[in-house]
Amino acid sequence: MKMRPWKQSLSFLACCVLIAATALITTGCDSNKGTADTTASVAPSSTVTAAPEVTPSQADEKVLGQGETAFTFTVVDGDGKETVYEINTDQTTVGDALVELGLIEGEESEYGLYVKTVNGITVDYDTDGKYWAFYVDGAYAQTGVDATKVTPGSTYTFKVE
Repeated sequence: MKMRPWKQSLSFLACCVLIAATALITTGCDSNKGTADTTASVAPSSTVTAAPEVTPSQADEKVLGQGETAFTFTVVDGDGKETVYEINTDQTTVGDALVELGLIEGEESEYGLYVKTVNGITVDYDTDGKYWAFYVDGAYAQTGVDATKVTPGSTYTFKVE
């Protein structure tokens, strides 16, 4: 039994349409899941990159020091992991408070303290090509850590860049 050419073409076209419809339905479902997952994973990382603020979800917050003035100190390592501290101090500069608690170390330079170690993590521009950037309330600091006066309630951040 021989099929007529137009029936053979129609049969082939119907098979192609069915295959394409199946592929679109399957891909469409997976695409929606991927979009939802991507949105969920992008949102938290943009929060970390933006102004670092203490949120209730940060369960690893630690309280250090004794003193009348309190501020938040955040460390963002090279992998983007955040560690948050509540610092209580009587020191007048952020640098003095953090050095006193052993949270930062560095070398004195003509510009002030050149911080190389924060929270036990050493980063050196001369060897790594990265450095500890210092932020005050989410903005790049205009003064060094040892010249920045403590402001109660402020957030001070060191981030590997």
